Amino acid sequence: MESTHLLNSSKKRVKIHPHTVTAKYATHTPYSPQPGVHTHFPQPGDDGYDDAPSFEDFGSFLEETSDKKRLTESKRWPLTLFGSKDKGASPKPQAAGGGDGSEGGGAKAAKGSGRGVGEQLASFGEASVSASRLTWVGLLGAALAHGCLIVLTHLASERFSLGPLFLLLVRSIVQLLSVTVPLQRGENPFGPEGYRLRLLCYGIAYSLSLCCAYSSLTFVSPGNATTTWRLATTALSATLAFLLLEERLGLADGITIAAGLFGLGLVLLPTADESNTDSPVDPVAFWRGAFGWSLSALAGLWMALALVGYRSLKERVGVGTALFTVSWTGCVLAPASLALLQEGWSWPTSTPAWGLVLGLVACSVAAFLGMTHALTRLHPALVSTSQSLEVPVAMLVHLAMQPMVPTAPEVVGNVMIVLSVGWLVAMKLLPSRGGGRRHREEYEEILDSPIK
Repeated sequence: MESTHLLNSSKKRVKIHPHTVTAKYATHTPYSPQPGVHTHFPQPGDDGYDDAPSFEDFGSFLEETSDKKRLTESKRWPLTLFGSKDKGASPKPQAAGGGDGSEGGGAKAAKGSGRGVGEQLASFGEASVSASRLTWVGLLGAALAHGCLIVLTHLASERFSLGPLFLLLVRSIVQLLSVTVPLQRGENPFGPEGYRLRLLCYGIAYSLSLCCAYSSLTFVSPGNATTTWRLATTALSATLAFLLLEERLGLADGITIAAGLFGLGLVLLPTADESNTDSPVDPVAFWRGAFGWSLSALAGLWMALALVGYRSLKERVGVGTALFTVSWTGCVLAPASLALLQEGWSWPTSTPAWGLVLGLVACSVAAFLGMTHALTRLHPALVSTSQSLEVPVAMLVHLAMQPMVPTAPEVVGNVMIVLSVGWLVAMKLLPSRGGGRRHREEYEEILDSPIK
């Protein structure tokens, strides 16, 4: 698009390019730009002077801007996810005898611009919802896997005398097979050059979180350890994402996360037998419990750092590379934790024990893949909040195996967790009725702008 202005008593013609402002002066008077303003004014005859596209060619304008994914990814996501679009679709043929700039084609484009806007916005909304559905399905599946992982770890410890840290070591060793994923893609399994130190810090933080969480199972009950770990992870990931990545949460998301945290707090409330006991407290038991609770909170801190760390690496490091990093760092840190806590080694000696261990490894891999993939699209606090479903899932599975009556705070807290996660999923997946209308009005306002 072109406009004529006066600058230092000389006329100029301006073309607005997606990345630069191109100006053609009638005189060759030098011009000094203002400090801090990045401008480029090529003179006639310079390379690229006539390459600036017209603003009316909005399709090519979108293709050359960094924001093209917001409006044009709808043409790609359905191709890769569902294949519902025809890859061989060709553009509409031009009228016979009409040139590239025929008036008839321009008139038709002008008449159909409003309809094209609506179709583009509709397809964009459908593609966004489809991608979000896959992400949230993976997240809910990861929460289910996490809940089963808690129960399997508890069973392995009770029935087969397998220590939690030993189970962590076994799953880390088996997960080393994930090195085949980056190797198959021709990638370095230790990460791209320039990002290996950050990837190493991510793997250490994730493995330290698992070591602290599994170590706490020796001192406190699995339910309390898991709930404390998840509560600390959610709260700290929201804080660290804001401080380190400057990622903010919306008001609705913040209220939903706060409701989920309140539900986790209710689950942690002591029972009547624990609060009304008149017997003297054993100092050793007290400090063991305090150490276990501290390890659970520390595990939440390390996990929050790991989630935020991968969030910053999402465009450079794939999920397979991240899994291999967590695996080999776990192979190093798990034996160190075993030696530090002096936990004995006890290998599975029966087929059911090995089957339980393999099931535990499968659940851990599924949970990691679903959660890590979601970090490429969602805020770390939202990812951690969705994983709070592991608490009610573990409770239901535990009640199915060992029937017992839960306390009122546990029931209310688990219901609040389920409702908060359900409301969060509904907010993210259900399209807003006014959102499409607002975007359409902004789009049409640009097209009808007098600047053209």
